[in-house]
This record gives sequence, C-alpha cells and structure tokens, in this order.
Amino acid sequence: MPNHKSCEKRQRQDEKRRARNNYVQSTLKTLAKKIHSNMPMEEKEELLKTIYSKLDKAAKVGVIHSRTASRRKSRIATYLNSQNQVNKQES
Repeated sequence: MPNHKSCEKRQRQDEKRRARNNYVQSTLKTLAKKIHSNMPMEEKEELLKTIYSKLDKAAKVGVIHSRTASRRKSRIATYLNSQNQVNKQES
C-alpha cells in the first residue's frame, strides 16, 4: 500500500500501462499466428499492411523495442516471400 499520493498515482498509471501493453502484445501474437495460417495470398498481403502498422505503433508507444518491430517485420516478409515461391513452383 503506497504511503504517498505520488506513489498511488504511479501505481494507477502502471496498471493502465500494463493493461495496454498486454493488449498490444496479445494482438501482435494473434496477427502473427493468423498470417501463418492457411489463407489465400491476397488476404495475407492485406494482413501484412495491418501487421506492419501495428508493429510500428507498438514500437512508437514503447510496448516493444523498435529493433524488435523491425526484426519481426523482416521475418514475416521473408516468410511471405518463401510462400510466394512455393505457390509459383506449384503452378
């Protein structure tokens, strides 16, 4: 239990930030799973724009580090490029 008003305020702020951070992390994980699922390439490319936007916003707010966002975007792009290659070879 905090003894000072400033500590009480800090505790309230931390709870709000924790809730926001958990929501953003959960959303990012869900989107990453969704892009690895079995869906048409056109939908994956539309989803890619959303993922890039969410990752950039998370990095901007400070939920994740900017380099982490960049690394995740790179890995997703590499995955999609490999999926495009597989689809072209099957055709």
